[in-house]
Order: sequence, then C-alpha cells, then structure tokens
Amino acid sequence: MSADQQQGELATVFGGSGFVGRYVVRALAARGWRVRAAVRRPDLAGHLQPMGAVGQIHAVQANLRYPASVRAAVEGAAVVVNAVGILTGRGRQTFDAVHVAGARAAAKAAREAGARRFVHISAIGASAKSAARYARSKAEGEAAVLAEFPGAVILRPSIVFGPEDEFFNRFAAMARMSPLLPLIGGGRTRFQPVFVGDVATAVANVADGAGAAGKVYELGGPEIATFKELLDRTQAWSGRERAYLRLPFVIAKLQALVTAPLPNALRPVTLDQIRMLERDNVVSAEAAAEHRTLAGLGVGQPHAAGAIVPAYLGRFRPRGQFAGYRG
Repeated sequence: MSADQQQGELATVFGGSGFVGRYVVRALAARGWRVRAAVRRPDLAGHLQPMGAVGQIHAVQANLRYPASVRAAVEGAAVVVNAVGILTGRGRQTFDAVHVAGARAAAKAAREAGARRFVHISAIGASAKSAARYARSKAEGEAAVLAEFPGAVILRPSIVFGPEDEFFNRFAAMARMSPLLPLIGGGRTRFQPVFVGDVATAVANVADGAGAAGKVYELGGPEIATFKELLDRTQAWSGRERAYLRLPFVIAKLQALVTAPLPNALRPVTLDQIRMLERDNVVSAEAAAEHRTLAGLGVGQPHAAGAIVPAYLGRFRPRGQFAGYRG
C-alpha cells in the first residue's frame, strides 16, 4: 500500500458487495480512499479485495436492521455511502425495514460519528404519492435521511445497467427460455438507463466535495428509450427474436397477483414493478434546469447502453458468446 493510501481517509459503504455498491467501492479505492464495505455477509465479499491495494478495502459485518452494527461500521469514517436497496421484500427484509428504517439508522450513525458527508442512493420515481410501495418507501427513506443528516446528498438513478444488472440480463434470460416477452402497458413507458460506473463516479465525486448539501440529484444516461425499445435492443444484443405478448396494465397486475406465491426468480414482474411502469422513469425537467444531474456532479460524458450492454449479453446468444470466432 502506498503512503498516500495509508494516510487516506476512510469511507464506509453500506451494501458494498452489491451491484451498485461494488462499483462505488472500486471508484473510491481508485481515488485513494480506505474503504470499509459494510455488508451482511463479509465472507461472501472477497470479490472486493482485488479492487484496491493490499489492505485498502476491508469488509465488515453490518445489517441496517441492527443499529449497533451500523454504529460500529461508521466509526472513524469521513464519508458514508448507503447503497443498500431491494427490488422486492422478503421475510424481515421489507421495504420499510431496508429503505426507511435502515436508511435512517445509517444517516443517524453517520451524523453521530462525525462523518463529513453522507451519500444516499435512492431511485427516480421516489414519491410519497406513488401507488408502488417501492417508490413510497424510497421517498420516505429520503425524508428520514435528511431529517437525521440535513447535509446529505441524495442520488436518484434511473434504471442502472452493468454486467450484473437485473434489467437487461433478466429479459435476455427470459428471451432465451420463453417464446414470448411481456409488453406491459404497450411498452410506452420511458426510461433513461444509466451506467453503474457513472453512478459510482458520481458518488466518488460527491465524496470528494461535489454536489450541494441537502440536494437531490437525478441520474440518467445520454439516451431516453421506451420499454419496447429497450426490449428490442435486448433481443438484438442477445441474438434473439421473440414475439411480444401485449398486456394492458390491468391484465399484467392480475397476472402478478396470480404468480405472487412463486419465487421472485420465476416471476416476470411483481405487482409493485408494474405500478412503477405506469410512470416514466426519466430525469425531470426541474432537475435538468437546476443542474441536479450527472453533469452537475462532474460526470459530463455518461456511457450509452449500446456501448456497454452488448458485451455482457453475448452469453445469451443461441450459439454462445464466442460463436463469431468459430467461423
């Protein structure tokens, strides 16, 4: 470890082994931060070690539902990042427990520990008036964070894509197995997919001083596309050609209710996700006008999905990702 890294300040990342969290850990380590990845299963976080120098990244056990573990995880940290989030609730890991109470516990512990900055990763669509419990819990979590840590910076990304994502990978896998893909609500919902690496860069920039305290930033990529357009691209990039089953929102909700007892891996979408599809998921005009975007956090040239996604969807091609090399 270099002398700079030995003297580097400490950043704690809750959810550091997850999809977004691991990229945040990597981005912070690249800036010379010492990183403490606070995760429920540190024994499964070994993949974080090669992202930094020897000893620069350390995984510790912490669970947002247990305040004592949260307080221990933030001790001595100058910056605290909350990258914990769930798409569906299960058991004690409910939206309220994770997105609201958990976010509050992390922000409170960070304030009491004297952290300089707190970065909370939420989601575009967060609204106390939303019909989706996911979106309401995200809004309640934001309010809880600002109540405990008024200077927190909140980041709301649109759909986040990257090699481990749960959007492009999910529908590519579905196209491999099923002759039909669900086109919910006619596929007209608009999204602004953002690369996970750009989100992580934004977090690292905030840790280094970018962003206004107490503000909410909306993060979207360079392109806006409808749900159908994203499914079209997913099929093209994975070498599939499936027909669409058009499902009005009402029918899709009934289907979600019928399949509710099945494991999440076997369900096309949940009722909450269908409710989210009833609203566009793009950067608002207000956020753009006020520069509360990626550009406002120093990420001026975000990556387009077409430059990243085809490489990791190649594994879903009918003859495998290396078929082109076989002649």
